[in-house]
Amino acid sequence: MRRTQIDLALVILRIVMGLTMFLHGWQKLTAAGFGGVGEMFAGMGAPLAGVTGPLTLLVELVGGVLIVLGLGTRVVGAVYALVMLGALFVVHLSAGFFVGEGGYELVLLLAGIGAALAVAGPGAWSLDAVLAGRRAVTQVDAPERERVAA
Repeated sequence: MRRTQIDLALVILRIVMGLTMFLHGWQKLTAAGFGGVGEMFAGMGAPLAGVTGPLTLLVELVGGVLIVLGLGTRVVGAVYALVMLGALFVVHLSAGFFVGEGGYELVLLLAGIGAALAVAGPGAWSLDAVLAGRRAVTQVDAPERERVAA
């Protein structure tokens, strides 16, 4: 597989994951707000619901935008994987696999995408790559500039 194909696949995963997570956060924000999402999480049996609810909402909103842009991709992907595994074990596992029955199908899929992005990174078409490229150029060019100045 060529690098271009891998980068395209990573962009697709980032857009799907980021948009999905952002919209989940947006749904929580518009339906319950930061205060109400804690109550919603308490009703689902989430531990420390007053903290984990608003924190999850914030992670979904901000992380969704970051993933689409490819900024902090490995960290956000890992956080998403952990959040989705938490949702799987705390809320969805007892309902079985299928999402139509409240099961863990979707959260397992999102955990897998988050883990894949944490391992693979964002690809070349991302702000992470742009920033890494600038740092790499700066580091490589620094000795050359020093030699020329001397």
